[in-house]
Amino acid sequence: RLVVSVIVKVLFVLLYSTLSFQRSSLKYNKKGFSVRKFGNYNLVMPAQVSPMRKVGKEVPTPSYYKTRIPSPSPSVPEIKTQEQIDGMRRSCKLAREVLDSLDTIIKVGMTTDELDVYVHDWVTSRGAYPSPLNYRGFPKSICTSVNNVVCHGIPDNRPLHDGDIVNVDITVYYQGYHGDCSAMYLVGEVDDKGKHLVRVTLQALDLAISICKPGQAFSAIGNTIEKFVKENNLSVVPNYAGHGIGSYFHGPPDINHYANSLSGKMAAGMTFTIEPILSQGSPRMVILDDQWTSVTVDGSRTAQWEHTVLVTPTGVEILTGPPYKFAQG
Repeated sequence: RLVVSVIVKVLFVLLYSTLSFQRSSLKYNKKGFSVRKFGNYNLVMPAQVSPMRKVGKEVPTPSYYKTRIPSPSPSVPEIKTQEQIDGMRRSCKLAREVLDSLDTIIKVGMTTDELDVYVHDWVTSRGAYPSPLNYRGFPKSICTSVNNVVCHGIPDNRPLHDGDIVNVDITVYYQGYHGDCSAMYLVGEVDDKGKHLVRVTLQALDLAISICKPGQAFSAIGNTIEKFVKENNLSVVPNYAGHGIGSYFHGPPDINHYANSLSGKMAAGMTFTIEPILSQGSPRMVILDDQWTSVTVDGSRTAQWEHTVLVTPTGVEILTGPPYKFAQG
């Protein structure tokens, strides 16, 4: 076991030493590391990605389906009309329905590519478009981030292993609007440290949503999350933010999940995502050569949950609701 552990660590360090960094301030520690302290799980390595799937002519598509380039989003946070809010409710409801259907689908031995095929067919059969597909060139219909993969994992032919934790991020474009959500799934028997990470991440999301209301500072979301996360001995990955959403996939406001003092306040009619990513270890990450998949620099696991919310005159509505439940552990 010791020899195998050493070989795995050497291979992992050699692989990561070839990666390009997302930001020049990130520096990978090449002295080696052990993931044993983070729990019992397998490090995820890149695997084979199948060709991009197409959608039928009967499915309405967003502007970037052929060009890869999305149409410009608003320059300031959008205050939506009732018609727009109704459209958001429809798209978010559909996104949550397909996400919930995965509860009985995900299992040991299934590949994330098979998950992608399932979601692609489910979404398009209902006259909707899987928003990630060809968005700025992303090659798949969902993002699947397993164990040490932080975000934007590309579905591939790696089978899910007993003990994996996986985030599935689903966005659908339906009747002119995007609905965005993601959830964590436990594959087989997950160790207690993995369950703790998943549970605390969901609690952080719920806390952040609970403070949303007209007049509330956007920065309060990150301040609330980071305080809670530190109390639970985890860290916030700062590289990814929540975002405004509507007829556009991404737009203002940016929702930082770490402590910050950025300006801007919520107003009734705004819709945006809250999607914190927490790490067991270092919050630093690198991006693989595919230019999408990000991984932790120390091999630690991450977890993420996401909702799209609407600020109402009296508080907040979870458009991709109801709130998630984490029953295991």
